[in-house]
Amino acid sequence: MEFLVDPLNWWLHPFSSNEFMRSALYAGLLAVLTTSVVGTWVVLRGMSFLGDALAHGVLPGIAVAFILGLSTTIGAFAAALAMVLGINVIRRYSSLPVDTSIGVLFVGFLALAVVIMSSSSGSYSGDLNRFLFGSISGVDDADLRRQAIAAGVSLLGVTIFYRAFLVMTFDQAQAQVLGLRPRLAHALLLVLVATSIVASFEAVGNMLVFAFLIAPPATAMLLVKRVPRIMVLATLIGGLSTLLGLLVSYHHDTAAGATMALTSVVIFIFVLMSTAVANGINVRR
Repeated sequence: MEFLVDPLNWWLHPFSSNEFMRSALYAGLLAVLTTSVVGTWVVLRGMSFLGDALAHGVLPGIAVAFILGLSTTIGAFAAALAMVLGINVIRRYSSLPVDTSIGVLFVGFLALAVVIMSSSSGSYSGDLNRFLFGSISGVDDADLRRQAIAAGVSLLGVTIFYRAFLVMTFDQAQAQVLGLRPRLAHALLLVLVATSIVASFEAVGNMLVFAFLIAPPATAMLLVKRVPRIMVLATLIGGLSTLLGLLVSYHHDTAAGATMALTSVVIFIFVLMSTAVANGINVRR
């Protein structure tokens, strides 16, 4: 109970005395800002499986870029765009359900990443582990600048295409009638999802960025209904998850990225149970 008995030491000392904790906090908050605004549309449109697939689909690009000594960010983004293109091609030239095309490419890209990394020397396994689970305590100024740019792109994209995203989410036929070009808007949304994932993978890891993409917006949707409010509240919830996760990780020596992601899920479960109890009380009245 140190966070209550000695709050100054528990809440403030880790950030005031450790530069890496401050950098980790900045990286986490930027990752949350980027994923929350885009993740809101992912949750509203029922694209959670696609988000998960993209979070893992970037791994082959990371693996190839790492082995060749190239930028892993460029490799990840190339793989994400390849997966987005592949999903759209399968949807266009086959009658298969959307989740089938996503599932096939999901498994294929993830297996390809493992094959590429396993065929290299054993020294790569630790680096692959870092890409999977993140290394938020090791972010530098270049990582923060890249995340800040991605956050700006995400906010700009969501602002410019807000009306198109909103209408196609609830009535795609109406979006077509209004000339909002729902197919193009959907493709742009996929690019924004890919951008948010690529920008955040080094901070929280590919397997954990999915938690920030889904959990904070899902939690916010339990509390508010209007889309702008969902985005704002999701960002606040994600920020709280980042802060608490980092502090728990620091004081109890756990993996930072995993602790942050777990905290966001715990908050979701807490809010879900609280709203269920509140709704039950209102029904009895």
